[in-house]
Amino acid sequence: MELMVREAAKLMWREVCGRMSGSRSRRYLRALPLAVSLLAFSLPVWAQGEGAALFKSKCAGCHSPDGSGSGPAGKAMHLRDLGSAEVQKQSDAELTAITTNGKGSMPAYKGKLTDEQIKQVVSFIRSLAKKG
Repeated sequence: MELMVREAAKLMWREVCGRMSGSRSRRYLRALPLAVSLLAFSLPVWAQGEGAALFKSKCAGCHSPDGSGSGPAGKAMHLRDLGSAEVQKQSDAELTAITTNGKGSMPAYKGKLTDEQIKQVVSFIRSLAKKG
């Protein structure tokens, strides 16, 4: 996905700065803010999707797919619901440290996930916050 974003940005740059002139160039320049906005707003959604996939493959076995910890493993280990206020009040740095270094019976993911992947998992955990 990141490669696609970079290639799209290069193409847009070439089109805007390169071969065009006159009214066609102005039309593209007017459309540029819209294109940049769409791109900027779609990246967090994409990152959350990646975080969800990582969570499902690495974390859901214990924490359950919805983060509730309501499965057999989660109940046996008395895991907190990741959407609860208790978990959500922790800073991103705290959640990152727990994911990176492990905690209690939770394994460390340092060296197993990249820093960017851990950030995506933390972002997904944030999406589990209980509304209301």
